Amino acid sequence: MAEFDLNDDLIRRLAGLLEETGLTELEYEADGRRIRVSRGSSVSQVSVAPAAAAPSVAPAPSAGDAIPAGAITAPMVGTVYTAPSPGTPDFVSVGDKVREGQTVLIIEAMKVMNQIAAPRGGTVTQILIDDGQPVEFGEPLIVIE
Repeated sequence: MAEFDLNDDLIRRLAGLLEETGLTELEYEADGRRIRVSRGSSVSQVSVAPAAAAPSVAPAPSAGDAIPAGAITAPMVGTVYTAPSPGTPDFVSVGDKVREGQTVLIIEAMKVMNQIAAPRGGTVTQILIDDGQPVEFGEPLIVIE
């Protein structure tokens, strides 16, 4: 097997994401190589392995699947929730005006509830997901114009 050149900057950024998000494990894959950074009780560890050929979870985006302009995309893999708790009104609805920093969704990842804030003010023109739906990194969630 050819030697895998470790990118110290990438590993440091991934470890920083663990601290920032409170996650205990993060995996990154590119060019057929996979890096998994996980946090134990007090020490972070990095393991590098060749990426296994895994079945695709979602079809590759085609030209017709372009991310809409103004879309907020999922910053992580998880389950999206449109309301703060079951039985309460959604954070936002189509037509609502939002301000920068306002919580518009929650994504649960590894039992951590991550608030997703509007990156800019505007009007919600589309909600592209359903409450309780699993989402992938980079998947469009809401369009704000």
